Amino acid sequence: MSKTIAVGLIATMILELRGRKVMLDRDLAKLYGVAAKVLNQAVKRNIKRFPSDFMFQLSWEEIESSRSHFATLNSRSQFVTLKQGLNIKYLPYAFTEQGVAMLSSVLNSERAIQVNILIMRAFTKLREILFTHKELAEKIDNLEKKYAAHDETIKAIFEAIKKLLEPSPEEPKKRIGFHT
Repeated sequence: MSKTIAVGLIATMILELRGRKVMLDRDLAKLYGVAAKVLNQAVKRNIKRFPSDFMFQLSWEEIESSRSHFATLNSRSQFVTLKQGLNIKYLPYAFTEQGVAMLSSVLNSERAIQVNILIMRAFTKLREILFTHKELAEKIDNLEKKYAAHDETIKAIFEAIKKLLEPSPEEPKKRIGFHT
């Protein structure tokens, strides 16, 4: 798998939950080439390395709101329905960028190291894209403000031109001759 394709693929697995960019245990397990259960067991054996800002467990509501993502993760039988429309037995864990970095120390294999490097690159790329979008939005906002002032000036110029083009009101003509 080439680096660019891998980083692009990984970037699609990064979700935003609870205001943070995270990756789910199931996606990480696929990338590392292990079962999600094995990954989670390794994490639980080293739970001190994973504080709440590195990893958290999703709620059913979060799963429900991310239904489209979980539909692709569903590997259980269609006959076993644990929650309406979902076939998830255990609530998944979400790992922040720091949590993913910590996983490399827990899963100490050559593949884990290579995958971790790609994941870190994906997070970095995502940050760069978001930063670029913020800069672009800022520039557009500044242009709107700048041209809004110009619009008012141009409008005033047109109003002045219109007034100049209007015929001036005729003053009453003075009568020639003797007036009484």
